[in-house]
Amino acid sequence: MNANAPTILPLPDGTHIAYHRFAPAAKEKPGVMFLGGYLSDMQGSKATFLEARCREWNVPYLRMDYTGHGQSGGKFEEGSIGRWAKDVLSVLDQITEGPQILVGSSMGGWIMLLTARARRERICGLLGIASAPDFTEHLIWDQLTETQRQTILQDGYYVLPQENCHDPDAMDFPITRTLIEDGRKHLLLDRPIPLTCPVRLLHGMQDTDVPWHISTRLAGQLESTRVTVTLQKTGDHRMSTPESLALLERELLALLAEV
Repeated sequence: MNANAPTILPLPDGTHIAYHRFAPAAKEKPGVMFLGGYLSDMQGSKATFLEARCREWNVPYLRMDYTGHGQSGGKFEEGSIGRWAKDVLSVLDQITEGPQILVGSSMGGWIMLLTARARRERICGLLGIASAPDFTEHLIWDQLTETQRQTILQDGYYVLPQENCHDPDAMDFPITRTLIEDGRKHLLLDRPIPLTCPVRLLHGMQDTDVPWHISTRLAGQLESTRVTVTLQKTGDHRMSTPESLALLERELLALLAEV
């Protein structure tokens, strides 16, 4: 058996979710779940870095691929914010135990908020990395030309050139009508967000994909009074440099101590 092979969670629709889980025998601390970004997968540097740290600390840890991403089943073009949030709920409910800290990167920052809102009794802390709530509306739809919008509405999708991608390793950046229309059902920044757990938001000031002021706006919308925002002046969107990873480690340790 391949020790690096993921575990599979079958879903009722015939697809499956792939995940890696570290579950120490003694579960004295909250677990940590990592939620990646759009077109990202659980093999990324932040996901694997945090797993190594959690193993050192003997903290339960889980990283996963949304359907249509990485090693999970399903077609990417059939995915949406709501669908991927349901993927996380399936894993949270069926695989994890006890209180959890959600770490969300980019789109994962949006999904962690939706997950926490749906399972407030299970989520004890949030750590956002370049969080991108509502990005389908404000960072995609609002920035498209009228011709591009009409292509999405008529053909069902549009592919942005690689240089427009959030992930510089991606070959293309498909935008589907489903992604845009479903995203509008889950917008968060236009109203108070009823979460009261501790929240730590990290953002690089050199982020050219998700402006850092989105994290400060998110902090203002959260009802929690235990919210901190840390801006890294040299940080970019990926926040994967040694300096950014060291910051991520410090903030997760502080959050684990707080909760």
